[in-house]
Amino acid sequence: MATIHPFLWFNLNAREARDFYLSVFKNAKALGDTEFTDWISGTNRTVPHATFDFELEGLRLTALNAGSMPPFNERLSLYVETSDQAETDYYYQALTADGGSEKPCGWLTDKYGVYWQVIPEVTLPLMADPDREKADRVRQALYKMTKIIVADLEAAYAGRA
Repeated sequence: MATIHPFLWFNLNAREARDFYLSVFKNAKALGDTEFTDWISGTNRTVPHATFDFELEGLRLTALNAGSMPPFNERLSLYVETSDQAETDYYYQALTADGGSEKPCGWLTDKYGVYWQVIPEVTLPLMADPDREKADRVRQALYKMTKIIVADLEAAYAGRA
């Protein structure tokens, strides 16, 4: 049976990135490393060409040390659906720590340039409400946010914002 999982290309710090993600997510584990016979930095043999398999919340990923690369961009992001504001705050702060960057509407980049979306599970149902006025108010409130604030979305939905 075929399987699909994200494969993330890093310059020289795939192991460091993998270890960072393992420290952020509660249900995470390293699955194995494979070092190849060639070295990215050439003859001084400082960084191995290697893959680092890991799992975050049941999702298998592979990080690759492969040298210079095009940067990550928004066309592919990792989506973290959170259960409440505390969990939203935790992941948003942890993933933007030490050089990450906040983006609009719950998006962010971490210190390695990987794009993430940290979205409370209530967000999409509020935006999909059949009452389009309520849903539109929620969407408009969301457009003004970086990290999503659940209470502000609920206030907009109720017409209190």
